[in-house]
Amino acid sequence: MHILLKNVKILAPSSPLHGLQKDILIQNGIIQQIADQLDDTRATVISGNNLHVSAGWMDVFAHFCDPGQEHKEDLYSGIKAAATGGYTTVMVIPNTLPALHTKPQIEYVLSKSRHSAATVLPIGAVTKNLEGVGLAEMYEMKQTGAVAFSDGIKPLQSPGLMLKALQYIKAFDGTLIQLPDDQSISAHGLMNEGIYSTQLGMPGKPALAEELIVQRDLELARYTDSRIHFTGISTRKSVAMIAAAKAEGIKVTCSVTPYHLSLTDAALYNYDTLLKVNPPLRTADDVKALQEAVLHGVVDCFATHHLPQDWDAKQVEFEYAKNGMVGLESAFGVIRQYLPQLPLEQLIHMLTEAPRKIFGQAQPALQEGAIANLTVFDPEASWQFTVGHIASRSKNSAYIGEQLKGKVFATVNGPVFHINK
Repeated sequence: MHILLKNVKILAPSSPLHGLQKDILIQNGIIQQIADQLDDTRATVISGNNLHVSAGWMDVFAHFCDPGQEHKEDLYSGIKAAATGGYTTVMVIPNTLPALHTKPQIEYVLSKSRHSAATVLPIGAVTKNLEGVGLAEMYEMKQTGAVAFSDGIKPLQSPGLMLKALQYIKAFDGTLIQLPDDQSISAHGLMNEGIYSTQLGMPGKPALAEELIVQRDLELARYTDSRIHFTGISTRKSVAMIAAAKAEGIKVTCSVTPYHLSLTDAALYNYDTLLKVNPPLRTADDVKALQEAVLHGVVDCFATHHLPQDWDAKQVEFEYAKNGMVGLESAFGVIRQYLPQLPLEQLIHMLTEAPRKIFGQAQPALQEGAIANLTVFDPEASWQFTVGHIASRSKNSAYIGEQLKGKVFATVNGPVFHINK
């Protein structure tokens, strides 16, 4: 397979080619030449007026539902969704059936997703069967290929168990991912607790449910000197606590979802179940705080929280609808549309170098002789997001019909090439 990228602007801050307009010739997954003018009659040509190329993007929290819930998503459709959205690497959560809590489950994900348009990195469960009772064999999963550890969308509730988990992973310099939510406080909440939950007559989920877990786990991370990553943070106080912890030297990182950066609880005025997520959409002040945290570097990277739900899981009363929305295909366009003040170089850093550094992954090189791991995109393209742009088996996106900015054209992941039609 020969691919020729014509007149693309290179975004690779660590490369001497950064900021230059070049042609890039890729043969059988290897970058063969980077020059001002290249031609190859055998190559598939990608060209455009404002094309940029960077290292392939990485997502740190997505659900591919495989094994056990393949009617919502499977590894193949999830990989296609990732490549459509510009991602060449995706970390998948362990909330499958059975859970990714043993060596064979990790091997299943790795073997089924080899040599694909997106590299799939399994997150191993912290507890057996995600039950929050006893620790899973994390060391064995780490040796097999688990990139980090989390109970995914079932956050750890026990402080004692969290303490043991943080101590356990320190032996191999692992990272624990926590979605902060005290479920004893938020068990019956359907949306953010505030003026809109009162007006809509729905049980509220207070910001306190998130902030208590952030505070607790920061204390445990300080005590153990171990690595913790909070994903899906959604409140101003969470941001402030994490910023203070970083300044103190605690080994903490965090990620935020595109929907928490762009939508508020006011959007739930018509009880749209596509907007039912966890953590819930917060206030306009919280959204502003999250945006500022991204701009100032408190937020390390983005997490799509790609959570497919079939039609039946969303087309019900709000109370009974399942949490989550798909997000891989729309993430870049949403961030560019709703956070236009974020410098493009900083955005690309948060999609490429930052997540790989946090989770110990090799940084792709954009140079001759390197294995091609690239995303090709136009950061200024304005387009309307439709169901047709969703490659996932599920279509539960609140952005359908929205005007977005920044469009992905293609990805290259070694010998596998994906182009968006």
